[in-house]
Amino acid sequence: MAMLNFERKYRVRGGTLIGGDLFDFWVGPFFVGFFGVLTVFFIYVGVGLILWGVANGPTWNLFRLSINPPAVEYGLGVAPLLKGGIWQGVTVCAIGAFVSWALREVEICRKLGIGYHVPVAFGVAILAYVTLVVFRPILMGSWSYGFPYGFSSHLDWVSTTGYQYGNFHYNPAHMIAITFFFTTCLALALHGSLILSATNPKKGEVVKTPEHENTFFRDAIGYSIGTLGIHRLGLFLALAAVIFSAICMIISGPLWLEGNPWADWWNWWLDLSIWGK
Repeated sequence: MAMLNFERKYRVRGGTLIGGDLFDFWVGPFFVGFFGVLTVFFIYVGVGLILWGVANGPTWNLFRLSINPPAVEYGLGVAPLLKGGIWQGVTVCAIGAFVSWALREVEICRKLGIGYHVPVAFGVAILAYVTLVVFRPILMGSWSYGFPYGFSSHLDWVSTTGYQYGNFHYNPAHMIAITFFFTTCLALALHGSLILSATNPKKGEVVKTPEHENTFFRDAIGYSIGTLGIHRLGLFLALAAVIFSAICMIISGPLWLEGNPWADWWNWWLDLSIWGK
């Protein structure tokens, strides 16, 4: 079915969570809805706060710009705008925009009559962000533990946090998350390359079918997960990578403070009897 015909078929009334017919409209091919309007509002306010904070900063160098969280002495209170309050405002706008976008996706799913897999998956990504800028700072007792909004400053924060709280290299949750990230890339590469191989044949040849795709992997690795299974696997791998990343951050600081307890934790491997001790 052509995309324009598809849009006409499913551009129907209803499915909105808030606003009813008042916000049940499109801009070109894009459904807006109440949460679409709310997303745009939060984006404009958040970007405006960022620009204002940058205008009051020391530089306009793109790679040195940074909107920093409040200092540790402000704890979990509201800081003055130019001393971390802008970061707090941007964080509220970011969460508002992300959640509004996810709810807009829910409305689109309701219109199309499909499951909520997309908004649920996006919700896991939102959870990871909220973990970094809300949950972990609350557990640590200060908004200062949130990451700054900037290129270099954010990378510095990741490096500092990684080495300060148990060293990510020894953190088992970090190891599991990285494994899932790499496996996600592997699954996407295998899936994408197979689809392109099947649907872009040589000149004069016909487009191959899923049976050809399944046969390839049965011959290559002894098993084919199937067309539906590969998408389920990809979703599981991606969400697991994000979830274990959030777990890594929660245990890096709130549960394990300065030092390197994970290095000692791995000593169980050295104490195994197979080493002849």
